[in-house]
Amino acid sequence: MSINAKNRTEMKTNNAVSQLIRQTKGIKITGFLSVLMMMVTSILITSCNSDGDNNGFRGKPLANAVVTVKPMKDGKKFYIWMSEDKVGHAKNYAKSPFGDKEVRALANLREEGKDKNGVLQFYVNWMDSIRTKPAVKTLGEKQDIATYGNDPVDVIRAFPTVAEDGYLTLGFHTMWGVNNNKKHVFNLVMDTNPKDPYELEFRHHAHGDVTGVLRPAFIAFRLAKIDSLAKAQGKKKVTLKLKWKSFFGQESVTFDYRVRDDLLKK
Repeated sequence: MSINAKNRTEMKTNNAVSQLIRQTKGIKITGFLSVLMMMVTSILITSCNSDGDNNGFRGKPLANAVVTVKPMKDGKKFYIWMSEDKVGHAKNYAKSPFGDKEVRALANLREEGKDKNGVLQFYVNWMDSIRTKPAVKTLGEKQDIATYGNDPVDVIRAFPTVAEDGYLTLGFHTMWGVNNNKKHVFNLVMDTNPKDPYELEFRHHAHGDVTGVLRPAFIAFRLAKIDSLAKAQGKKKVTLKLKWKSFFGQESVTFDYRVRDDLLKK
């Protein structure tokens, strides 16, 4: 999916934050500034637009979880997956706000014990879906650049970036033009390293929109093919390596990922 004039959401920051962002343009963000930028991002995390590759803020309370919202077969109730040992129902929602779609979401919620059947109960203040896409297969290095882009992006190595429950969820910063309708497209590319099928590349195609304001955004990628491969190899846990081009060169990070088996049944 791409961003266009209709669904592009501007991220709201106060004057101090806007000034910080302007001052960091073109400067290597390390040490204190790196921590400060992550703090700014976490303070501003609020609401996501599910229609585009860019998910923007709308001034809601602080997100304290990244969850998977899983509708049940009857289409009425749903589960909230917070972690392997924290799966439950939303006590204040009669049905999923996302219909019969399974989605990744940023949320502000709290645990409120278990019901009489021993099912964990959550009180949900708000949930907003994160744009979710499947991973794509490499087309070869040159064609990957032409098709998926080679524009810089800086992955946030903290909340909400996580690999779990069949998804790689990423928080990141990149440059967004202030007054234009250029499309930004983000993809997770598989099979770029024939020696390591669990090595992935996060690619950004800015379509020429490479100046403006540094802003955070979020996206999630389904890892169904990774799960299928791991299961075929008899693995329950694998190490994922994510590579990307940052504003300061090539970077990478690894994730200890627990294979999600039920994705294979869909």
